[in-house]
Amino acid sequence: MSAHSRLTTVLEDGTLAPPSGPVAVMRPQATYDVSTLGRDETHIVHSFRPDVTAWESAGYPVTQSLPAVSMAIVVVPRAKGLARAMIAEAASRAQIVVVDGAKTDGIDSLYKACKARLGPLPSVTKDHGRLFWFSATDVFADWAAPEVARGAHGYYTTAGVFSDGSIDAGSELLVAHLPNDLPAHMADLGAGWGYLSQAVLQRGGVKHLDLVEAEALSLECARLNVTDPRAAYHWADATTHMPDKLYDGIVMNPPFHQGRAADPGLGRAFITAAARQLAPHGKLWMVANSHLPYEETLREAFHRVDTVIKTKTFKVISANKPQRARRT
Repeated sequence: MSAHSRLTTVLEDGTLAPPSGPVAVMRPQATYDVSTLGRDETHIVHSFRPDVTAWESAGYPVTQSLPAVSMAIVVVPRAKGLARAMIAEAASRAQIVVVDGAKTDGIDSLYKACKARLGPLPSVTKDHGRLFWFSATDVFADWAAPEVARGAHGYYTTAGVFSDGSIDAGSELLVAHLPNDLPAHMADLGAGWGYLSQAVLQRGGVKHLDLVEAEALSLECARLNVTDPRAAYHWADATTHMPDKLYDGIVMNPPFHQGRAADPGLGRAFITAAARQLAPHGKLWMVANSHLPYEETLREAFHRVDTVIKTKTFKVISANKPQRARRT
């Protein structure tokens, strides 16, 4: 956000006068504007590793759980269920709850839902988004995040994780085209709640598998879904992760969204990271949406690239022998 973000606007013009005491900002992007908050009393609540790293590097304390605070600022995530759970948690732990988000992330529907329970609420609209606030209340108790639970698909998931209600069709296609035998030392980059990892461990030849996942909520589910002793869990950004021992093989279904905006650069970063993490003889298996332009990056990163299958929606690609220049 800019220096004149919604939060800065209401704090500087006095529209919102927060109580004295500690402030928590919940799930802010690394670029979120906190310049008008007192640095000594501000801390970040987050579970997404890249943003956690950025806030820690900026000198802010970061936790995964929300303590009792004077004011909690809910930065609305894309997932509706997670957004509601964050509001419920903030309403039970803070004197003042501020909810800030973009229209594309559903802020207006949240505003209407909160108004339906609380009546008229102070609100500011700016930069294609909205910010509103209210005092502590228990009327959102039914929005609280449910316990991690096993879904109809047989896996444990929770609000805010990718494909929480069903198995991702792209991942299913990749599993269907993995060989029966895989290399010994494997990794699943962006492992999510563990669907691909579970399939890898059911193949022959695998002696060790690293699940590398940036979202702690997803990794918590993966620990429940993938209980094989050959599995190890890493809360890490897959694009910067580096193993102690280079992998023989990697599987991945890389994300291609930052918020609601498609970002092929994120998938390309996964590809170059995979090449860097693989041994010279290593092999990558990945799935992606058919329209995403990854082939050039793959050819630059690997000596051989093959399309295993391509449908109207997805493509499964295998790539062999990373280019050494990509690993230096």
